[in-house]
Amino acid sequence: MAAAPPVTVRLMSTSETTAPAVPEGVPEAAPSVVLPRFAEALRELGLAGVAARVRKFPEATRTAEEAAAAVGCELDAIVKSLIFAAHGLPGAEGPVPVLVLLDGASRAGLDQVRDALGATKVTRAKADLVRETTGYAIGGVPPFGHRTRTPVLADRRLLAHPEVWAAAGTPHTVFPMAPADLVRHAGATLVDVREPTA
Repeated sequence: MAAAPPVTVRLMSTSETTAPAVPEGVPEAAPSVVLPRFAEALRELGLAGVAARVRKFPEATRTAEEAAAAVGCELDAIVKSLIFAAHGLPGAEGPVPVLVLLDGASRAGLDQVRDALGATKVTRAKADLVRETTGYAIGGVPPFGHRTRTPVLADRRLLAHPEVWAAAGTPHTVFPMAPADLVRHAGATLVDVREPTA
């Protein structure tokens, strides 16, 4: 299979977005719920109103399954924010961190991510690279507002939902957003990166 051309990072939009209504029974957010780093990122993107929709849960929602159970939504309406290391990208010295956004019911295919980037190899990032790149710990990585700007890929299947829920900077917090808005604010390129199912 021919390698796809390298993905370029697009600048994030600063337009305001309309967040969807929060399901009944999901706790209301308090201003102190939002991690300061993520709150600042929301302000920089013109999304300060999203902070009021952040929900905190007493139990951690580190996995997509835990998040879906806490929110009360389908597993595939959860957004996983995964960091990979892409090797052999044209013009890059060493591995480049890459953010992949996909639904909670799917797994990212390493071959699909590699081909979408035009890399020679893609590996899963270790916890220290995730924190160094994003400023957040695994289980709490949001889709935007990271310490370092990286290439971002979003799986097309995310667009199948009227709203999706993503991590808000901690393993205990999530927020809802229309998927097209989330993809736009993340500066993501839409691709097919799900691992094929047998």
